[in-house]
Amino acid sequence: MKFEDILAGINGFGKFQIMLVLLQSISRFTLPFHFLLNNFMAARLDHRCDISSLDDGEVFRNLTQDQRLTVSIPAQEDGTLSSCKMFMEPQFHLLLNSSNAIEIPAVPCQHGWVYDNTTFSSTIATEWDLICDRKGMNRATATVFFIGVMCGAAVFGGLSDRFGRKPMLLVAYLSAIIFGLTSAFSTSYVMFIIMRFFTGFSLSGISIISVVLSVEWFDVKHRTFAGVIVSLDWSLGNIMLSGIAYLINDWRWLVVAATSPLFLSVIVWWWIPESARWLIVNGQVEKAHMYLEKCAKMNNRMEFMSTFKPENLSETVIVEDRSKKYTFLDLVRTPNIRKLAVFTGIVWFGVAFTYYGISLNIVGFGLNIYLTQFVYAVIEMPSKIGVYLSLNAIGRRPTQAATLIITGSCIAVTLFVPAYLWIFRAIVAIIGKAFSEGSFTTVFMYTTELYPTVVRQNGVGYTSFMARLGVSIAPLIILLEDTWKFLPEVIFCMVAITSGMAACMLPETKNVRLPETIEDVEHTRKVKDCEADATLRPLTSCGDEKEC
Repeated sequence: MKFEDILAGINGFGKFQIMLVLLQSISRFTLPFHFLLNNFMAARLDHRCDISSLDDGEVFRNLTQDQRLTVSIPAQEDGTLSSCKMFMEPQFHLLLNSSNAIEIPAVPCQHGWVYDNTTFSSTIATEWDLICDRKGMNRATATVFFIGVMCGAAVFGGLSDRFGRKPMLLVAYLSAIIFGLTSAFSTSYVMFIIMRFFTGFSLSGISIISVVLSVEWFDVKHRTFAGVIVSLDWSLGNIMLSGIAYLINDWRWLVVAATSPLFLSVIVWWWIPESARWLIVNGQVEKAHMYLEKCAKMNNRMEFMSTFKPENLSETVIVEDRSKKYTFLDLVRTPNIRKLAVFTGIVWFGVAFTYYGISLNIVGFGLNIYLTQFVYAVIEMPSKIGVYLSLNAIGRRPTQAATLIITGSCIAVTLFVPAYLWIFRAIVAIIGKAFSEGSFTTVFMYTTELYPTVVRQNGVGYTSFMARLGVSIAPLIILLEDTWKFLPEVIFCMVAITSGMAACMLPETKNVRLPETIEDVEHTRKVKDCEADATLRPLTSCGDEKEC
């Protein structure tokens, strides 16, 4: 009997599994809070030079505010006042004739800036004047955060495969709280970006461990549903973010609000079970039996477990050497795993690069920033339903490829839509956002099904590393709009389509049992599915046919 048969016998989708998902949902709500926080925390407010230093004469003081701005700040080609330039001295003649204003030499702001605080009372841009020639430093805060996420994926992936899912999840909770709250009260820009790096590092552990831990407790029949249900936490958190950001317009307290739910996560962590699969693979059959009995009891299937003894569990997962410690090097030692590593890495890079390229650029569609965030979040809900139906109907591989290619196509369409058709452009962008979310929902579950248990967390850690590499680059790509307005969209479009094509090179995993060992991936094995009473494909098969 295989482990999947045990899960089916004790109900692979019962109260126990629902409890597991709900307990972890608290921490998963915080992921979009932090991952998309830069949209609000680092928002660049309308600003102009502080001209109070020019107020040294009676003539200047007798002018209206608009007149003071006219004689102190040069106008741009579109007629608006410059945000980053000023005159060294008031140019009173401009009140009579402003046509020669361009010829008057202007200098960078000499005494700071004045900000429009209508929308936000404070952001990190206003805190440390990250505007004008320092605006790249503002975007860099998102890049540094995602570099932390990238590094955390690699570290937590390996550690959770070695020490277990549950203990490393607690480490991720506690470190995220410490670094998140510390970043909220940073006293300098350098301190802030260092704390944001480690916040991202910690949140990465929550992201990858919670997904793997959940999927490993569901049976084959309900694995697709489980993957979609787990991903709903992100969308609900995304919707909540727009409301929280609207109510809290001070960046420090916004960070505190985004981090606070993790205190509750630490409390409920005691009720989260360890992965029975991981325990069996690592020889801890007594503990695995204890958790399986808890699952059976909660799901009213104790009669099934009454025939099982702990020592029998070791036979449910065939591992040639239980003392072997697997590392990231095992992802490249054998040909089929190496192929998975190459193509899943490309796909994850493209999925994350495109998703965050869209999500971190929520201006320019004629909508309020909060409304755009809300619409982008809400559209993810029907997207997930569509993905669930697609995964069951046509499988993982075509769904993954299609969602990426359609996302790239939507980005391409927006390149040719003129600005005055902003409604149509916004609709296409929202559709693209929906498909990009669909690609993210698919890739998380798809990856957990591709990699065997012994290196599953390493595999998810590696692919998450590749994803965060893409995410960390995305904010910097947006800065290329200063070179050519449409260059960022062209790059996002090309990457989405290319990664969609790479997805076609991966094997299909629909109705396939989770592989337990590297040998399961490297060698063709026929395994009996007791639920479906049919023979399932091994992961090395790329065809759609079933062998009988």
